[in-house]
Amino acid sequence: MGADTEPGGSSRSDEEWERFLRESVAGTADAPREPSARAREVARRLRAEPGRDRDGRRGPTPERPRRRTGRYAVGLLAASALLFVALAPGRVVDLVTGSGSWRPGTPRPTAQDPFRGSPAATWASGAAGITMPKQARAVGWMSAAEVERALARSRDFLVASSLDRGVLRGERPEKAIALVNPHQKDVQHLLKTAFRTPGEKNDPLLLFSRFQPARARLVGDVVKTRGALTYREGERGALQVTADVTFVYPVAPTDGGDEVLRTIVRRELVLSWDDPDKVITEPGTFSITSYKYATTNGGCGTPTGYLVPPFGPGRHPDGSGEEVDPYDRGTPFGRGESRDGECGRATRS
Repeated sequence: MGADTEPGGSSRSDEEWERFLRESVAGTADAPREPSARAREVARRLRAEPGRDRDGRRGPTPERPRRRTGRYAVGLLAASALLFVALAPGRVVDLVTGSGSWRPGTPRPTAQDPFRGSPAATWASGAAGITMPKQARAVGWMSAAEVERALARSRDFLVASSLDRGVLRGERPEKAIALVNPHQKDVQHLLKTAFRTPGEKNDPLLLFSRFQPARARLVGDVVKTRGALTYREGERGALQVTADVTFVYPVAPTDGGDEVLRTIVRRELVLSWDDPDKVITEPGTFSITSYKYATTNGGCGTPTGYLVPPFGPGRHPDGSGEEVDPYDRGTPFGRGESRDGECGRATRS
């Protein structure tokens, strides 16, 4: 409290101080007392604190900056002439484990225990980790029984595209491709060109998980998963299914050695089971409305069509992007992104 401040923090007006001077001279009993030297010193310190105004009152607390995450590849594909979505897949930026990721005392994965030290150690394996809705209900043009079948086939696509052992070894994902609407021209173009000439806009990794056999091999028979399928009514009465699933692949160099890494891929797919009376489609197939994915320990350079684990001495490059936790499933895709050309740094793998 300074010479111009009451104990409660309110300021005295000029008129009050004039009254104070007059009444002091006149000896009025209830004239306001001038603050003591101690009170003036306390007020001076309060005004000097950050965040207080000149009267010693504290202002609003500054908003804490939001934590930024890694950049995600996003693709919006046209379903057909009757189902329009823009084609705009961006460059995927990997989250390569940085030099600070392995802290002292952190257990490293081994061939015998590839999920050692990972949150995925407690996750379910394979399709068992993909949670399905407890009870299907009728949506749009589909009955409850048809919705249940469509959900099962949507999960079949995830299994065929990201868990099939042949596909993970680099084989063409024929079972998964058979579930995609053959009349969805843009997606069919992607499927025809991606495996021959992969690039940023035509990359098999946009939809499929695969490793180059000459470089990497899976360790053991288990891939850990966590995620869920949800559904609602989409455009033109279609059943819209959204899949958000994280896959954890333990891998080792094909040429031998005991080094084991975990490549982590999180995918979000939006699938549209269209009414055949409104959209050109085939029975038992869906259109791909959108896709997003992010990877850790999967490569951070020019697309090759394969996940590229960073084996060897260069496995811990100092990424220039933001730190990201690849196991954080509470952060929706697209909340913050690193600058173009940067690799994020995974806090753990």
